[in-house]
Amino acid sequence: MLLVVLMLRCSLLMIERYIQAVNTESPGLEDPAATRERLKSRFPAGAARRMTQMGMLTGSVLGGLEPTGEDAVIYASEFGESRALESFLESFPNASPTMFQTSIHPSGVQQGLIGRQRSVPELFPFAGAGCIAGHALMAALLNPAKRVLFCGGDERGTWLREHGVASERTFAFALSLAVEDSPGAIGCLRVLPDDGAAEALTLISWFELLAQKNPFDGSLLPGLKLQLVWKKS
Repeated sequence: MLLVVLMLRCSLLMIERYIQAVNTESPGLEDPAATRERLKSRFPAGAARRMTQMGMLTGSVLGGLEPTGEDAVIYASEFGESRALESFLESFPNASPTMFQTSIHPSGVQQGLIGRQRSVPELFPFAGAGCIAGHALMAALLNPAKRVLFCGGDERGTWLREHGVASERTFAFALSLAVEDSPGAIGCLRVLPDDGAAEALTLISWFELLAQKNPFDGSLLPGLKLQLVWKKS
């Protein structure tokens, strides 16, 4: 039903939003302990030791955009806190209370906001595979807030990767979107109707576009195409 509504709206007009800033993290094979050590100075004292790797990375990229009480936040992750879940499952048959608490910790975006005592009026989380990148991006583009922060990412799993329920790569991104163009804008996003192939943009592909600042003109969701244009500096 959501997709039908979005397609109806897009059939009437082009959706356009302007990118004000982008932050990305791609730590490669860095383990959670190394991530914590590298990024702990960006969080209040004592907060980092309770955060997951996804929480550290998302908090880092989102913190640079300084969320305010007027911003809407959209969060997308295919697998969430997979490393924390792995550690909890590995503690069986003597289940670790500490690992259990970490495995049910608030999502990566919430950890970053809580640690900085930031409140936002709207938070829309998206999780799961498939069309998650397109659905989350459409939620960000259709939100009426003057500024929308779209963030997300995943943790590289270990043994859960073999079962297809953890990411092959660790990454995080955050971008600030505005309704109106401005001299400081660095790019533009447009969504238009499309009768082409029904491929869906993956979350990791979306991350690569942001990290490499590559232009894009292709399928976003069935019936919709995305145009990503970067302004020359």
